[in-house]
Amino acid sequence: MISPITIERIRSAANIVDVVSEYVTLRRAGSSYRGLCPFHDDTTPSFSVSPARGICKCFACGEGGDVVHFIMKQEQLGYYDALRFLAKKYGIEVEDRELTPEERRSQSERESMFAVNEWASTYFHDALLNTEEGKTIGLAYFRSRGFRDDIIEKFRLGFSPSSSDMMSKAALKEGYKEEYLVKTGLSFKRDNGTLYDKYHGRVIFPWFSISGKIVGFGGRVLDARTKGVNQKYINSAESEIYHKAKELYGLFQAKKSISKEHNVFMVEGYTDVISMHQCGIENVVANSGTALSEDQISILHRFTNNITLLYDGDAAGQKAALRGTDMLLARGMRIKILLLPDNDDPDSFARKHSATEFREYVESHQVDFISFKTNLLLNEAQGDPDKMSDLIRSIVESISVVPEEIERSVYIHKCSEMLQIDEKMLIREVMKTRKRNWEQKLREKEQAEQRKRYLENGVAVETPAEEDSNLSPLGESEGASNSHLPLKGVGGSSDEVSPEEQRFYDMEQVIIQTIVRSGEQQLEFQQADNSIQTLSIIDYIFNELNADGLTFHHPLYARMLNEVHDAQRDGNFVASHFFLNNPDEAFSKTASRLMSDRYELSARNSQPNDAVSRESVVRMVLEYRNLVITAEMSSVMNQLSNPTVMNNTDQYMQLLQRQMELTKRKKDLARLLGARVI
Repeated sequence: MISPITIERIRSAANIVDVVSEYVTLRRAGSSYRGLCPFHDDTTPSFSVSPARGICKCFACGEGGDVVHFIMKQEQLGYYDALRFLAKKYGIEVEDRELTPEERRSQSERESMFAVNEWASTYFHDALLNTEEGKTIGLAYFRSRGFRDDIIEKFRLGFSPSSSDMMSKAALKEGYKEEYLVKTGLSFKRDNGTLYDKYHGRVIFPWFSISGKIVGFGGRVLDARTKGVNQKYINSAESEIYHKAKELYGLFQAKKSISKEHNVFMVEGYTDVISMHQCGIENVVANSGTALSEDQISILHRFTNNITLLYDGDAAGQKAALRGTDMLLARGMRIKILLLPDNDDPDSFARKHSATEFREYVESHQVDFISFKTNLLLNEAQGDPDKMSDLIRSIVESISVVPEEIERSVYIHKCSEMLQIDEKMLIREVMKTRKRNWEQKLREKEQAEQRKRYLENGVAVETPAEEDSNLSPLGESEGASNSHLPLKGVGGSSDEVSPEEQRFYDMEQVIIQTIVRSGEQQLEFQQADNSIQTLSIIDYIFNELNADGLTFHHPLYARMLNEVHDAQRDGNFVASHFFLNNPDEAFSKTASRLMSDRYELSARNSQPNDAVSRESVVRMVLEYRNLVITAEMSSVMNQLSNPTVMNNTDQYMQLLQRQMELTKRKKDLARLLGARVI
């Protein structure tokens, strides 16, 4: 466990803007910052960060919370591990008690896999620098590539000894479990039960997550040792912590430079990235020779919408430059293509030139994607009419996926000039293609919904797909959000509730929002004997509801009220901190939602700087009582109209008496509220 004092130190030190900026490029928007949400496939900046309140919130998907809960979600960590993550970042020492054997066994699989990868990275790096074999073979190889000591350290390059089980034995001796050596792909298990090192005899390239954790490794057989080896490079297999389609080599080292330069260079290999860093070009990542995935594009899009693809200048390099480009265009990325001189790749070119020379070459030789693709296909078509038709269709397909209308218009105009064809015809073809693609997405959406209904109910029901503004063939996507609407069901689930129950949820939400924002505020309240007593808003609301025997209908809101009432013993208690910093994610997420600017209190309850008047608090409680009375009156009326009750004189008279009492109380409330309540 971490002490409360240490937790407060961590929270005070962790600047939410700095932390979130490690994962998302943020732009100032008034007193807040905006960026693309890291938790869903965001195309317009929906993610807001408020430094004053210390919270973040996505107005599209609803994710948010304080800095600890951001790290919990982003890094898939538990509450206390997220605190340790931030403590390490800000140099705060955390004294943990020694875990018991049972607690060690209960540590999550992900944490165990990260731990063994971190150990392995250190082991490989040490073997490279401090063993005779590592220096003779591995370090000599890196030196031959011209890598300096600081670059070797920066990318934590390593070497796995040629003995086929040396690393596995060392890991077991250090107490790491065989299970996690196998699951991370560091070791294979032989038929005889012994372990075999996957990377033995190879130089090692660790894969860092966006936050700097080791998620996997790449291993290269050295040139003098490739005979008889099928794969020069091998990489970690898919695992709980490593998903190839979601990782980009070098992103951890490049992310700050990408944000600063507003551009990212995309290359193919490890040494391309490393040599460019050594040259002084740091905004570079690699996809390791595979086509870019939607997830990788989404990650890059958080930092920039400008990408330069670097490839060899030969025919294979030119073809490679076209792979995955339509997916980039569809995400609103602006693409430049840079072909290097013959016999050069990014690695060799970077080793020959300074950063200034490299940038000058980029500026004078890079071309926009449409120009590159058009010229490439024109050279292939050689004036052949059939090939020209295919060329135009291919260009139209690429332009049609561009989401921004202005950029589409620019590309169409440029393409018209280059191909010497009618611009209006191109516009018509682009619009037809967009319409066709939109209709296809609607069909796919409808089919997916039908499959879902079939799996849920065992019956395929034909229903027309609803129109989705994000799929509009003509206009730009708006991405309508319902995140401002009241939650339904427990903790925001989509369970259906009755209109009457929803009215309770809505009113309870207003009360809880007041408590989250200003619950510790002290106000003077008049008591039944006309005396004046100073109470916190939390105490007043809790006492008033408790006196009437009332509890909230919404289970989450009921828990929040009870727990905040029990917690406010400390003189420095702040309700928003209690909820936002709460290990219970339902509390912190709900509080973040209710604290966000878009989810403001109603006009009659809002006050400057989140201050709340005594009158507004009293009125909220009175209105809630009125809601309870109205619901009970409706229930009594329904019972009075029941034939069975009508035939039971005693029961009927009791209910009638209760209805009269409720009517009187409702009139009293109307007087207190200063208006006739219906």
